[in-house]
Amino acid sequence: MERRNCVVTFLRVLLLVLMASVETTALYGVKLKKKEHRNAYATMMYMGTPRDYEFYVATRVLIKSLVKLQVDADLVVIASLDVPLRWVRALEEEDGAKVVRVENINNPYKGQRYFNKRFKLTLNKLYAWSLVDYERVVMLDADNLFLQKTDELFQCGQFCAVFINPCIFHTGLFVLQPSREVFKDMIHSLETGRENPDGADQGFMGVYFPDLLDQPMFHPPVNGSNLDGQYRLPMGYQMDASYYYLRLRWRVPCGPNSVITFPGALWLKPWYWWSWPVLPLGIQWHETRRQTLGYAAEMPIVIIQSIIFLGIIVMTHVARPGISKLCYRSSDKTTSLIHTALKFIAIWSILAAYLVPFAIIPRTIHPLLGWALYFLGSVALLSIAINSFLLPAIQVFVPLIGVFGSLLVMAYPWYPNGVVRALVVFGYAFCYAPIAWSSVVKVLARLHVSLEREQFLKLVESSAPSGFNKLF
Repeated sequence: MERRNCVVTFLRVLLLVLMASVETTALYGVKLKKKEHRNAYATMMYMGTPRDYEFYVATRVLIKSLVKLQVDADLVVIASLDVPLRWVRALEEEDGAKVVRVENINNPYKGQRYFNKRFKLTLNKLYAWSLVDYERVVMLDADNLFLQKTDELFQCGQFCAVFINPCIFHTGLFVLQPSREVFKDMIHSLETGRENPDGADQGFMGVYFPDLLDQPMFHPPVNGSNLDGQYRLPMGYQMDASYYYLRLRWRVPCGPNSVITFPGALWLKPWYWWSWPVLPLGIQWHETRRQTLGYAAEMPIVIIQSIIFLGIIVMTHVARPGISKLCYRSSDKTTSLIHTALKFIAIWSILAAYLVPFAIIPRTIHPLLGWALYFLGSVALLSIAINSFLLPAIQVFVPLIGVFGSLLVMAYPWYPNGVVRALVVFGYAFCYAPIAWSSVVKVLARLHVSLEREQFLKLVESSAPSGFNKLF
């Protein structure tokens, strides 16, 4: 009996120790399975948005860009517990990252006015302060791409960030010194409802570090030269998606063109095929992906869609007279209501031909392949409308030709600066607008003629091969 009580007591103590260990890890620091370097580059992943896969791909490209540069630091991914295990294994086994599984931090600001739901889990970024095995951590969003080594960033003091204006710094790329105490205090600040303008990590850290601009950031360089004994520097050269350097008033420890970041609109991230050439530097992101991760995951879908689009073009061309007569076979008792309905169908079939490819083409394929597939898909779907309603092909294709022209204008690589590029794009749009309007008017006029029974039959008879109409 006494022995049994001893065993029970031992199990209780063991359970308490395990619970305390879990709590300590959650609140004071995350322990890694294996540490190889003094410092780390870290990013985060969480689930719950329609774009989870896209950000998974972006995270892998970010990690691989750092691996390619052979940075002197560990690569850490702070992943929530609901991230699929196959993604975790790919990050660890194929990319060489160290994945830290964490529980999502509860966002106390999700009920405040104007809160954007896509920021609900961005406070997981605070786990970067719990990586206490490292001396310094460069915390990154997935929309960063490294062009050259920036290990000099680890010279930072306790916290460094790039300011996007005189008052606000950007939390998509910053350097920190992990600390159990700071992490615990941050969690306490969340629980006590510290003010947060946007309810996300950007607003929280801006309030938590209100005087960052006036604080010394980088340690003196090894050669002993300094600036009043300290570097008072923001975090480094950083190049945004518009070719502009984000450079403030102090020298920085790393060279220019080290990092490309894309802090723009959500649907203009570099991994979306349609974002180029709106974002000219997006092609650099895809070039890095092509050299590292590749596009094997998307290629089967691309091949299948290409075959389907080509099949639609061939079938609609061969069956053109039959499609037209089937559309109007029951039009002996036509009314104005039927005419209106047919006009509505024709117009929406043309609009759908321009919009549907955007919805079905894999979002993360290479832009050159994506745009080629888009034009092929639009031509295939437009051919259905053209052959069904006997519309003029050139006028129907004018918007598609305009899109192609705008791509060429934006992708022209020899503009001296962004202002000239914007003026040329505006000039192209100004010159193209009358042509587009004229084509719309002609298509509507031709559609009206086609809907008249007598005129339509004449058009069918003149366009159909001899003997074909005998089938109907």
